[in-house]
Amino acid sequence: MATLRFSFGTMGSGKSTMALQIHHNLASRDLYGLLLTTLDREGAQVTSRLGVAAQAIEVVPGLDLYKLAVDHWPLHYLVCDEAQFYTAEQCDQLARVVDDLGVDVFAFGLITDFRGELFEGTKRLLEIADERVPMQVEARCWCGARATHNARVVNGEIVYEGETVVVGDTGEQSAQPLFGDVVRYELLCRTHYRNGELGT
Repeated sequence: MATLRFSFGTMGSGKSTMALQIHHNLASRDLYGLLLTTLDREGAQVTSRLGVAAQAIEVVPGLDLYKLAVDHWPLHYLVCDEAQFYTAEQCDQLARVVDDLGVDVFAFGLITDFRGELFEGTKRLLEIADERVPMQVEARCWCGARATHNARVVNGEIVYEGETVVVGDTGEQSAQPLFGDVVRYELLCRTHYRNGELGT
């Protein structure tokens, strides 16, 4: 019986690495599937910070994921990275792929945005998934505590308002830009997120 599994966690919890591993394992058993992503750091591919990458189909807001599966039939599985950015409708389409086509779907995503609120895709997947799996790798705050928040840092300061989706990096940036803002993300525990403390 096919399953919709949603695995979630903070940045640095190994979501993309696990997505790549599942895709590799299934493909190596002569099963045919699609690797999907959206807004990956490197474009139309799934990339892990460990240095592993694979080409992927870019999921844009208007893409019908059920039709995509039908167009690539016969199909055994879908691996969906960055699923927090999918629309609620696209998440429902993934459920239909499971129910109507008998195709396993493995979705991976962040649980909350920089404000500590559920992403649209995350919310819908938590509502409809057959399995909800927290990632086992616990990312850590600078203080050593378990990280629970993906803080957005703009020009060295934590911000709590703004657009939900702003692509940034997770690396430390020391120099201020000549034009525009430097946006990055920092993993923090709840206390340091709330207090706006980035450590030294």
